[in-house]
Amino acid sequence: MSEPVEGTGSESLMEKINEKIHHYDVSSSSSSDSDNEKPSITNRLFGRQQPVHAVLGGGKSADIILWRNKQISAGILISATTIWLLFEWLGYHLLTFVCHALMLSLGILFCWSGASSAINKAPPKFPEVVLPEDLFVSIALSLRFEINRAFATFRNVAAGRDLKKLLMVVTGLWILSVVGSWFTFLTLFYLVFVILHTVPVLYEKHEDLVDTFAKKAMVEINKQYAVLDAKVLRKLPMGPFKVKKQH
Repeated sequence: MSEPVEGTGSESLMEKINEKIHHYDVSSSSSSDSDNEKPSITNRLFGRQQPVHAVLGGGKSADIILWRNKQISAGILISATTIWLLFEWLGYHLLTFVCHALMLSLGILFCWSGASSAINKAPPKFPEVVLPEDLFVSIALSLRFEINRAFATFRNVAAGRDLKKLLMVVTGLWILSVVGSWFTFLTLFYLVFVILHTVPVLYEKHEDLVDTFAKKAMVEINKQYAVLDAKVLRKLPMGPFKVKKQH
């Protein structure tokens, strides 16, 4: 009577082992399927590895550019548009505009304070305006970094080390000169401000589509440059513009 019991016990043990193996196979296959369903990591625009908010500094300035607070962002854009209209359409000058604005503000506040004291009411409380130091420091550091990088690019291009970068810089300067001939400096500055105030938030909403398109465009540009280098640049007397080794 002991043999059937042992056979039954061994069969139940084998069934448990088979169930565990089957469960492991199912879990592993489901995990692999879930891994395959995860989106692959694609190269972001300009090699970006951080979110757009972090690239822009991650502070209040980034919140304003990305319209985290729509009232403040819209107010800044409306103010800039109003100033541009005053200077471009009405022919205002900067010093005249500042003086007239201060004169009007001081006159209104003076009359308001005098009227409140005459009717036995508390005078208006003027808020203490203190400009944040962090904002100006971050702007200064960003400008310093961009200016230093521009100087480094010009130095490398002038040294004759990278013909591709030379063509890119010359093309960019030519486009900027053509655009600058169409508008005044104030209008160009306003257009740049509007672009910086609208393009980042649009890019953040559609970054996957833009990155895919930019990647394809860069591949096509590299192909065209390779054709140009093979057919034209390498036939020039200077060769492929490589830096000569100094012995």
